Amino acid sequence: MAYSETEKLNQILIGAALSNAVCTVTELGIPDLITAGTPVSAESLAQSIGAHQRSLYRIMRYLASYGIFKETPNAQFDHTALSEALRADAEGSYRAGARTWFQLFPTFGTLHHSIMTGEAGFIKEYGKPIFEFLGENPAMAPLFDAAMTSFHGYETQAMLDAYDFSGIKVLADIGGGIGSLIGSVLQSYPEMKGILFELGHVLGRAEESLKSQGLGDRCKFIEGNFFESVVSGADAYIFRHIIHDWTDEQSVQILGNCRKVIPADGKLLLVECVIPTGNERSISKDFDIVMMIAPGGIERTEQEFKDLFSKSGFQLTSVTSTSTMVSIIEGTPV
Repeated sequence: MAYSETEKLNQILIGAALSNAVCTVTELGIPDLITAGTPVSAESLAQSIGAHQRSLYRIMRYLASYGIFKETPNAQFDHTALSEALRADAEGSYRAGARTWFQLFPTFGTLHHSIMTGEAGFIKEYGKPIFEFLGENPAMAPLFDAAMTSFHGYETQAMLDAYDFSGIKVLADIGGGIGSLIGSVLQSYPEMKGILFELGHVLGRAEESLKSQGLGDRCKFIEGNFFESVVSGADAYIFRHIIHDWTDEQSVQILGNCRKVIPADGKLLLVECVIPTGNERSISKDFDIVMMIAPGGIERTEQEFKDLFSKSGFQLTSVTSTSTMVSIIEGTPV
């Protein structure tokens, strides 16, 4: 084997340490101990968190070599754009996302199990599906809510820039979490009404969030489980990063419930990654592995979305790409 190939494989495989290092220093609160433009020594950082000084320095040096923090003279560290995004007070902060990855690290060791069985590795590690686990551990709910905003919040404006929601009178956000998506759409389209459909343990936080934005009178909050039914009364139904959490059979069940209530001229909108065919590099292929081991879901190609729509009573009418990794996949009832 050529030296260059060996070195490249070394870098790829040791790369697992990089994500672990980012998440660990974020969990320890290191980014919040540094103010941009005011470097802090590794010694001071170690004292602040009770860490082993030399080990912390080595981790910080390692991260700085990837542009996450930067080392200045005298073993001091300052922020870069990447590390500053890990601060709790950063605009569009990724702190909650990194802390959630920290919690999920044991699950990555179950990839072999997922490959061999088709089952989410999370179940092997924790004994139950991820959403059942979250429902039974309410203390983790605020972190998970914030993580979803960390992962996907930046997509919202790109979606609004790419897709025209005008003409929709009532938009139902199915499984809409704490309402960040429906809130942004309602702010952009003042004549529109909204419905947020969620599980009971999430709905209260969603209602509080939208009311704080002055949108409480324009949005109904309906408790339910999309595996059992979907709320009626909307002329468009949007699912953002919902269908990718589930198998084909489960997705057909969810979309089939939507088909029962959507009007004949209604629109189905999925906001999801669309995996490109061939060997093209795409972050959607990374997220597909996360879906495999965590919820047990799938990121799909355009053809796979067409197949899901067909089995659920819809036809795929358009795929609108955005400046981010997601597209808006539109369907209408057959």
